[in-house]
This record gives sequence, C-alpha cells and structure tokens, in this order.
Amino acid sequence: MTSNTPRIDIPGPLGFGGAPLGDMFERTDNRTAYATLEAAWEQGIRHFDTAPHYGAGLAEQRFGSFLATKPRDEYFLSTKVGRLLNPSPSGPEPDGPFVHGLWFRRRLDYGADAAKRCVEDSLQRMGVGRLDVVYIHDLAEDALGPEWTGQFQVAMQGAARALTELREQGVIRGWGLGVNRVEPCLRALDEADPDVFLLATQYHLLDTTGAEALFPCCLERGVRVVVGSPFGSGILAGGAHYNYQDASPEALWERDRLRHVCDRHGVDLKAAALQFSAAHPAVAGIIPGAKRPERIPQNVELMQAKIPAAFWSELRERHLLPEGAHTPA
Repeated sequence: MTSNTPRIDIPGPLGFGGAPLGDMFERTDNRTAYATLEAAWEQGIRHFDTAPHYGAGLAEQRFGSFLATKPRDEYFLSTKVGRLLNPSPSGPEPDGPFVHGLWFRRRLDYGADAAKRCVEDSLQRMGVGRLDVVYIHDLAEDALGPEWTGQFQVAMQGAARALTELREQGVIRGWGLGVNRVEPCLRALDEADPDVFLLATQYHLLDTTGAEALFPCCLERGVRVVVGSPFGSGILAGGAHYNYQDASPEALWERDRLRHVCDRHGVDLKAAALQFSAAHPAVAGIIPGAKRPERIPQNVELMQAKIPAAFWSELRERHLLPEGAHTPA
C-alpha cells in the first residue's frame, strides 16, 4: 500500500485497554469490572481493546457480557491472536502479570489455522459476529526472546495471511500487530499489508522510541497507531510498575524528574502523560487500562486539562523530551 489515507477510522482519542480486567497484577471481581466498563460507556468511550491472553479469556468474557447490551454498530472492538486457549482441568494458569483467570492454558501459535481458530473462539467468547481489528499479539523479542524472528516469519506466512483473508471476507475490518517493540512493526510494513499497530511501552513520556523510527513510516503508509499503556503500565500514574515489570530505581528517578517540572507548572503528571501520547499525528487513539469505575471520568478530565506551552518547553530544555517531540497544541 502506498496511499497515506487511513483505511480504518478509530474512535478516539480516548479508548479502554482491557488488560486490567484480566486480573493483571491483582484480582478484580465481576461487579467492579462491569461497573468500570459501564463508566467508560457513560463517558462516551467507544473503543475497547482486549485479548485472549488477558486472564486466559477472562477479559474477553467480561467485555462480551457487557457489550451484549450495546448496539454493535456503536462501538469499536479489537482483540488479538497468537495464543490458543486449551482447557486446564487443574484450574486457572497464572501467566506473567495475570494473577488469575479462566480455566485455560495458553499455547503459542502464530500459524494460519491457529489465527482463524483464535478469531472464532474470541467471537464466541464475546458473543459478537464481527471484530473491527485483530492484532497479532506479542510478536517481539521482549515476549519471545531471540527466537522472535523465526516466529515472525511463521506469523507473516500464517496469521497475517489468515487475517488478510478474514478482512477480505468482512469478518474483521483490519489487522496489525499488538506489540511492545517497534522492530516487528517496521518489518511488517515491509512484508505485509497491516492497517494499524497497537504499540505499548515505547511511546510515552519516558520512552519516545516509537516516534523516532516507526511513526513517520506509518504516516507515509496510512497505517494508524494505537498507543497502549500511556502511563508506562502504571509508573506515570503513581504505580510501581514500568513496562509490566517492577519499576527500576532509574525509571523512578526519571519519573520524579518529570514530577518536579509538573510541580513547577501546576500540571498533573497523569494529564501530561495521556495528552502527550495522544498528540502525535500518527496516533489515532490511546487505551489506558482501568480496573475501577472512578478512574474513567478522571481520565476524561485529565485529557481535557489545560497544560501550558511552557511546561512542554521546559521538558525539552531539560532533555526530558527530544527537541522534535510532538506535544499538544
């Protein structure tokens, strides 16, 4: 594709990231999860992202139960492929940051048949007949280790082709990668025809890697970008995690440097984090996660908060942002 006209309209700028509702870091009861989704709907959020990996189907189950009460044409729904869920008779299988979930084991498979089965399983878990976007999940070195390049080739010959077929059939509107690294996105632009990337961990106030290499290519190709984890998986919102791990002393120090500038200008760091990640012209939306209903109106207010231009200028002067970084007008 050579046109720079985007093929997918993504409602934004603020969406809802579903990982916390898969019991990420701690368990959340169903009542709180549904109240959080209802708060998002009431605040006008219509972009919802989830994945089978999130609680081994738990997040998808919760999203589906909630969205069953809403008209299908009124929301944008994305999920992911790359992990098949097989029954686990011995009970839920904790995996990474997900401390609980449904009674399934995850099995990595980026092949074509597995991708089609993943999509069918997700449609059934959520009770919908079509998906807006499907991402190939975690196809990067941070998740797969050095063998990621071999798995990438499997995915390009398998999942990518299967999703292209499903796009042509109208089962999905588009596909892309849902990853934490820019390298596989750049390779996918060379080897396939993606519509959108979901990039977490490499475009927020502590890391602007995405803008330096990937975003210009996306603008040229008309590929949209959704920013996951604009709070750096919690550190920029007062949490103790950075990139889904315990925050290092170095990361906390950089966060505190940002806080000092915020204090001088009367700016909420959370507002700066959200607005910065949404400001780049390649970014169609951001999807901060939430597991409590009160966080949703807070995020909406943070997106509307006034931030003085002098604040962004000082971040550049102190080399806390690159000189050419896109910031809110």
